[in-house]
Amino acid sequence: MHDSEMTLGPGALSRAEESPYGIKSRKMAMWLFIIADAATFGSILFGYGYLRLGSPDWPRPFAFFPTILNAAVMTFILLSSSLTMLAAADAAQAGRRSQAVRWLAVTALLGVAFAGLHLREWFTMFGEGWSLSHNPAGGPVLFGASFFSITGLHLLHVTAGVVALTVMALGHQRGRFDAVHVETTGLYWHFVDLVWMFVFPLLYLMNAH
Repeated sequence: MHDSEMTLGPGALSRAEESPYGIKSRKMAMWLFIIADAATFGSILFGYGYLRLGSPDWPRPFAFFPTILNAAVMTFILLSSSLTMLAAADAAQAGRRSQAVRWLAVTALLGVAFAGLHLREWFTMFGEGWSLSHNPAGGPVLFGASFFSITGLHLLHVTAGVVALTVMALGHQRGRFDAVHVETTGLYWHFVDLVWMFVFPLLYLMNAH
């Protein structure tokens, strides 16, 4: 074998790294993950809707205060975090590294606030007797199982997002991650926010008395 066949120059290497779909590989991977995760949440929410419609005695235990109001505040926090994430991506693309890091940090803090409010709500419900297998309001015990499972899965995504945002902020500050990395992280965070826009009305508003 000739040396020319064994050695790849810089130009050949760059061509080999290019995505054949006209999009960065890391963004393509994130989009594929989002599509798969959206199918997961869609299936779970569809199953929840089937259970709810098939149970005539499905409980509606949530009062406006504090549960619905708390969930509304959580919704506002997530919507605000989407705006700060957009600001971080715009700053990163414009080369304003310190500003991008600050917006990433603000987004992570908003995620922490959301998780804190969510956990406080959970512990309040635990104190009232709610669990995966117990329903103090009467009716199907599947209410507690479906509520904690769906909101727990979403909370897990929020927690993973906060970790990713923290790592991204530190890495972008040191120049390890570029604007495309920030934008890719933003895609995940916007997806988490979008899922909550379905969880909030289905699990909270429709279960308000």
